[in-house]
Amino acid sequence: MNKIRVNFSIKDLENLSGIKAHTIRVWEKRYNLLEPNRTDTNIRTYNTTSLQKLLNIAYLNNNGFKVSKIADLAEDEISLKVKEIIAESNKDSFAINAFKMAMINFDQSLFDKTYNDLLKELTFEDIFYSVFLPLLNEIGLLWQTNTITPVHEHFISVLIKQKLLLSTEKLVNLENTSDSRTFVLFLPDNEIHDIGLLFVNYLLKSKGYHTIFLGPSVPTANLYELYEFFDNITFISYFTIFPEEDAIETYIKDFYELLLNENKSYLYLLGNKTINLNPSQLPEKVKVFKSIKNLVKEM
Repeated sequence: MNKIRVNFSIKDLENLSGIKAHTIRVWEKRYNLLEPNRTDTNIRTYNTTSLQKLLNIAYLNNNGFKVSKIADLAEDEISLKVKEIIAESNKDSFAINAFKMAMINFDQSLFDKTYNDLLKELTFEDIFYSVFLPLLNEIGLLWQTNTITPVHEHFISVLIKQKLLLSTEKLVNLENTSDSRTFVLFLPDNEIHDIGLLFVNYLLKSKGYHTIFLGPSVPTANLYELYEFFDNITFISYFTIFPEEDAIETYIKDFYELLLNENKSYLYLLGNKTINLNPSQLPEKVKVFKSIKNLVKEM
């Protein structure tokens, strides 16, 4: 690779490892665990090797190793201890760190290797719940703190979507013809964050349900055309950024009047923007779910 990020601030290390900047400074001074470079104005900077070492140290520390004991280990011994723990326990937190390194360096080979290693022991559903969802939550925070840019977020999101689409494609001949419902999955106007919705689609298909995935930014009025083909529709949408909070109630009201009021259909909603909705104040055919797991249980 010709273009990789090679310099990180101590705040970057804090955001990526979960170790407070103050603690990192203490570890440097007391145990000489990291050796930062210094700018002309005496500001610490760290290279990729230091970041990887800190991620390994954080992993060992979270698994019961005292920092004083880790400090006595050579760098290759630290890596070896990490591998030993991975072999004896679950790989979730190590995999999340590996995916973060892949994202930082735009390293698809590392992403694929980490994913394939997980797939040897876990189902795709398990990987998504235990690794991809926590990773995506962390990525959101890293983006908010300017540790990563939208380019990093897009890179890792596209790779995760590729795995979702491939896993969904493998679900053939599972449809349950005895269930008359059709699940229509869509995002509202201007909403483009579709990974959660793609996973819901995967889960529904894995259980044999008939789904139609329409994807991002679908105008409400266009959905009415589906009634020419289906009459028992459950619409599912994921509100991450849009509609805006002051427009959500109006959106739901308009949706109900156009698509639900005179039909035996429902609207199921997920996402951060739905957190403050009061279920008791929603139309009878509109349901809000706190998580994907809760929605799937409703099926």
